[in-house]
Order: sequence, then C-alpha cells, then structure tokens
Amino acid sequence: MNRFYIDNLIKNALLEDVNYRDISSEGLFAADHTSRARFIAKADGVLCGIGVALRVFELLDESFKAEAFKKDSDALVKGDTIAEVSGKTLALLQGERTALNLLQHMSGIATATAAAVRETAGTKAKICDTRKTLPGLRPVQKYAVACGGGRNHRFNLSDAVMLKDNHIDAAGSITKAVAAVRASIGHTVTVEVETRNLPEVREALEAGADIIMLDNMDTGTMAKAVKFAAGKAVLEASGGITMQNIAAVAATGVDYISIGALTHSVKALDISMKFIKN
Repeated sequence: MNRFYIDNLIKNALLEDVNYRDISSEGLFAADHTSRARFIAKADGVLCGIGVALRVFELLDESFKAEAFKKDSDALVKGDTIAEVSGKTLALLQGERTALNLLQHMSGIATATAAAVRETAGTKAKICDTRKTLPGLRPVQKYAVACGGGRNHRFNLSDAVMLKDNHIDAAGSITKAVAAVRASIGHTVTVEVETRNLPEVREALEAGADIIMLDNMDTGTMAKAVKFAAGKAVLEASGGITMQNIAAVAATGVDYISIGALTHSVKALDISMKFIKN
C-alpha cells in the first residue's frame, strides 16, 4: 500500500480522535513517561494491518519501538501475542483506538475472506471483492481481502469497463452498450457485462463481453450459464452470496464469486492492546 496514503489516513483518524488534546491522559502522565504494551488476539482469525497499526505510534512518537511476532496473512489463535510495543505513554494511549480500529477492521475482512476461500476449496472459483467499500478505506480494505486469500476486483471506474443494469437499460440493450463502449476504449481494456437471466448471458456472449456477471441468479441458472458459455467468457457470480450458499455457487463452475459483504459490513476481529504493568 502507498505509504503517503497510509500516513494521511492515520493522521486524519488521529485528528478526528485526539482533536487538540487528550484530557484523560495528559493530566496523568508527563511527556517523558514511558510504557510497554502487547497486542493480543481475543478470537481466532487472520491477521491484517499490523504494519498500519504500528505506524500510528511511529507518527506520534519518534522513540517508539515494536517487535511483531505475527505478520499479515498469518493465522491467529485466541490468546496469541501479535506484537509488543514500547514508547511514550501519552503516544500509546492516544494512538490505541486508531490503531485498533484499523487493525480489527482489516483483520475482520481478512478473516471473512479466508472463510469464504475455505468454503470454495476444491473448485476453480476465486473469491473477490467489489467497490462496496467504506469511503476513504478502499486501499486497506482491498489489501485485507488479498491477505485473506481473495482477489481484487477493479479498484475504481478507470480500471475496467463494467456495464451494469442501469448502463444497459439507459443504452437500450447489452449489444448497443458493448458496441458503444468498445468504440471508446483501448484494445487492452476488458469489458464486463452484468446479466440477470440466460437470454442476457447469450446476448453478452454474442456482443463479445470478456467477463459476464451472473447477478442474483439461482445456482441452477448459473450452472446452465456455465455450460452455455463453455469457456468463451469469464463468469462471475454476484449478489446474495452467503456462507450458507457459497459452496453451492462455487460448484456451478463459475470462475469468480464477488462478495460486497467482505468490505461493506464485515465483523471486526477482536484484538486488544494491553499495557504491561511496571
């Protein structure tokens, strides 16, 4: 991840949290008071964002030191010590919530992604994210998906063409939409078309789509689409994917399964930062 982006993200978060002073801590500790602390996993999962979390304290305290025992993508077991840190007490207290917010959220995404990957093991389906990310957090969220063993879909609207239902309805048809957009892009740009039924899958294939999204289709329809496409286009299942049906979706033979919930509503992984008593 881009270091300038990470630093700006952290600084904005600290500005939101600390504002102009920490009235809880500054009345207790002198500026030169130091402490040590541990990051501890309070649940099983997959770690992501430890470098981001530690960077919070580096920006607050030039004397800050850390020893990480786990790295991003490592499996965590409840009770694991992730890292030990030391530095100025005020910096540790002021940065604690920002560091944990980022670490817990990113680890939650990595953990959820890893669970989806496990559910689809033995199939060719690859798990990927969407653009349903929280504003300002897309880079760290997509990084977390990769740490969990998933793949990244397009990063933004400039990366690839995706003709969704509103594009198609406004253009008049899949055929018209694909033809128009092909005339305006370079030869290296891929075109993905969202489809809602088998006739639209057929039309997208005939129009020359590189990737066809099977949107909110039942598994029976998906299986028919896979058979009909016969490898002529990459197929992506999306919409209504849950841990309860993801294995059945993967079994249809689709190439990708995209899941917005990995980033827009994931549960944070429980991680705590505990001071070590002197």
